[in-house]
Amino acid sequence: MKRDMRLYVQDILESIEAIEEYMQTLTEEEFYENRQVQDAVLRRFEIIGEAAKKMDEDFRGKYADIPWKKIAGMRDVLIHEYFGVNLKRVWLIIKRDLPELELNFLRIWEEIKD
Repeated sequence: MKRDMRLYVQDILESIEAIEEYMQTLTEEEFYENRQVQDAVLRRFEIIGEAAKKMDEDFRGKYADIPWKKIAGMRDVLIHEYFGVNLKRVWLIIKRDLPELELNFLRIWEEIKD
């Protein structure tokens, strides 16, 4: 049985919210120094990427403005090149890309939640 696409959207939104919560009081330097937060953030990015990969083609096609390949690609980098993760890149994604990603998935959620 296929998993409901709404559950994947919820997974993504919950993970974005968790990342924002972990990062809300940290400076960039504090993030680089806090391995516990790094691990938590990276795990949440893995969840986001995995959820994006599991969504079916029809769903992804309906929301073609979402950078599905980039999201899944980030997950692949984190899983397969864990020891080479560029924390500066992660920081920039959190600060530059995550807010827009959240807005996009909130929009999707509003369309599909019922």
